[in-house]
Amino acid sequence: MIALRLARSAAAAPAPALALKTALPVAQRRCLATATVDHAAHAASSSTATATSASSRATPIPLSNIEAQWAKLNSEEKLSVHEQLEVLQQKDWKELSLDEKKAAYYVAFGPHGARTPSSQPGDNLKIFVATVGLCGAAGALYLIIQQFAQPQPKTLTKEWQEASNERALEAKINPITGISSEGYSGKGFVQSK
Repeated sequence: MIALRLARSAAAAPAPALALKTALPVAQRRCLATATVDHAAHAASSSTATATSASSRATPIPLSNIEAQWAKLNSEEKLSVHEQLEVLQQKDWKELSLDEKKAAYYVAFGPHGARTPSSQPGDNLKIFVATVGLCGAAGALYLIIQQFAQPQPKTLTKEWQEASNERALEAKINPITGISSEGYSGKGFVQSK
């Protein structure tokens, strides 16, 4: 809204210097971009922009239910709503009606433009179903791979691991803290159940 006010004040002020005249379309473009208007079409002709805004000011849009109307409004009508709200916000806020306060808040902070939610209602269910489906597919793939996999190596059998313990005792491997130490009560190399 501040950019809108600055642009209008720059447009209303007389421009004695050439530099100010060239800066005016830039300010108008910033103003229109802030007001969510297609600034490329309005930058082509400033007289068309003033005529369009003057014609849109002639028919004020009711602010009573702007939340429902906002998506259906074209860019000129949205600009008109911005202008209406700018005029209303210059009054004392205690004098504004509840609908006018709601409209000002919605236009400034509502879920439109860049604040449009990225997910729609019902997306959570879709995400949950897709996640469960992918986990199920991964589980099925795991079972299929297990069916066609080679058997476990013989070194993973309990007998082989017990024989490794016996061999470690014979070779006195790790005599300080390991299997060959005095009073050792661990499993040693046995990992299988």
